[in-house]
Amino acid sequence: MRDVTTAQPLDVQPTPLALLLLGREADPKSERGVECPGDLPSPSDPDLVARARAAKEKLGDKVFVLGHHYQRDEVIQFADVTGDSFKLARDAAAKPEAEYIVFCGVHFMAESADILTSDDQKVVLPDLAAGCSMADMATAEQVAECWDVLTEAGIAEQVVPVSYMNSSADIKAFTGKHGGTICTSSNAKKALEWAFEQGEKVLFLPDQHLGRNTAVRDMGMSLEDCVLYNPHKPNGGLTAEELRGAKMILWRGHCSVHGRFSLDSVNDVRERIPGVNVLVHPECKHEVVAAADYVGSTEYIIKALEAAPRGSKWAIGTELNLVRRLANRFAEEDKEIVFLDKTVCFCSTMNRIDLPHLVWTLESLADGKLINQIQVDPETESFAKLALERMLALP
Repeated sequence: MRDVTTAQPLDVQPTPLALLLLGREADPKSERGVECPGDLPSPSDPDLVARARAAKEKLGDKVFVLGHHYQRDEVIQFADVTGDSFKLARDAAAKPEAEYIVFCGVHFMAESADILTSDDQKVVLPDLAAGCSMADMATAEQVAECWDVLTEAGIAEQVVPVSYMNSSADIKAFTGKHGGTICTSSNAKKALEWAFEQGEKVLFLPDQHLGRNTAVRDMGMSLEDCVLYNPHKPNGGLTAEELRGAKMILWRGHCSVHGRFSLDSVNDVRERIPGVNVLVHPECKHEVVAAADYVGSTEYIIKALEAAPRGSKWAIGTELNLVRRLANRFAEEDKEIVFLDKTVCFCSTMNRIDLPHLVWTLESLADGKLINQIQVDPETESFAKLALERMLALP
């Protein structure tokens, strides 16, 4: 038997990926950042709310705080506006008098705000580690390699890229440069209809589920019209014949929150709550969307519950912060609103924005210290903005 008391320690060097996941290194080619200079206030500080309020009042009209629907309640209470990522970016652009845009969301959202706001405005992300796992699933290098594969297959000229708003500025720039457009979960059908007027095929980035659900559920295509491009396999794991035969080339990416919902979740909640309405986000898997009663974006979900009759029952398949907030909001109307899955599931990166980070950000700005500014380089911004403008021009 090995003598563990005298065994020498193994000389194991952590890999760059391991260090990144531990928060000890940064990857400049990734959505994720890790550095947070300065001293955060303690999360147990009983004066955090008062400190945030005082700093925000001191800044006055110089600051405009955006709060995504998936943010914690402790953060949302200080948001000047709430909404999904694109709505918030547009709200920021419509507030030119604000010198500082504090985006309580994730990295790609802050990038979009920087692209759409003026050069005089400074976009700040309270925690640079607030990234997006879906956006991380498509890097600029991977997408460039994919385009080479499409070129070798002889179909690149027929392909129009359509990228989901939940993508990095680099991916939005690629899309603009190659004649494509951006879409949101609300206008994905319009974006695809536009794309098929420009070409014969679509490369949909980076969320396979939104692309598949829109093509099959909303546009009448078949599952056989869709192929899945895996950037971690040679040629995406596809043959040239498969690429030539496809209408929708879906990137192998997904939302880590919405991807957790399953058909079992739907069947289980129907057994537990007779008469329940199942309402899910289109980032969910195809079989979940097919089994649901209603499907729509976060804004759609909110409006559907606002219009729902008193006493109705709802199981919602989206991020838990929003579901819990809606359940509390409509409790007085006897609307029973539950999370679709039994397992609690917050968006872990979105939840990195907490009250201590927000207090640190606001107090730093109030003291004249600009921290965590998000800046997109001019060339990337130019092409990304072109793709966004194509989306804004959709009917």
